[in-house]
Amino acid sequence: MNIEERKWEVMLSESDLKERIAEMGKELKKDYDGKNLLVIALLKGSFIFCADLVRSIDIPQLKVNFMTTSSYGDGFSSAGKVKVQSDITLNDITDYDVLIVDDIADTANTMDFVVKHITKKNPKSLKTCVLLDKPSRRQVDFVPDYCGFSIEDKFVVGYGFDFEDRYRNVPYIFNVTDELR
Repeated sequence: MNIEERKWEVMLSESDLKERIAEMGKELKKDYDGKNLLVIALLKGSFIFCADLVRSIDIPQLKVNFMTTSSYGDGFSSAGKVKVQSDITLNDITDYDVLIVDDIADTANTMDFVVKHITKKNPKSLKTCVLLDKPSRRQVDFVPDYCGFSIEDKFVVGYGFDFEDRYRNVPYIFNVTDELR
């Protein structure tokens, strides 16, 4: 599919995203104030969201680390199996309240895998945060602790979400429709 030939439907504007992420930052500040917060961003999709989110959490001493997993096969649907491509770089997280940040909970196979993986490292506490949630696609029992937006089952691109590893830098989230331009 060539998405340049299709109409794009803006689902979440730049201002929608900024407003909701600011709200999430305030909620996270309230919940984690005085705690030893470690944010683990799941790459690549969450990098833009996570950067904006941590800037909106008014806790200067929070730490950020990264983990790369892979699960998507053809670019449209989950392959179902999750692999760690690069793990977090901290050896001991037992004193940290961990917040795992991902771009989307779709099938939730990735988040389910990562939660189990990080739990084995014995953090003080562990919660999850996603920008988008697609509960209709769930394959495992998972509800994010923090969620930006719940959306319908549509293929989304922009603001970190990609199509063939492109379009991540688009400052809003759009759906590629079946309509030609």
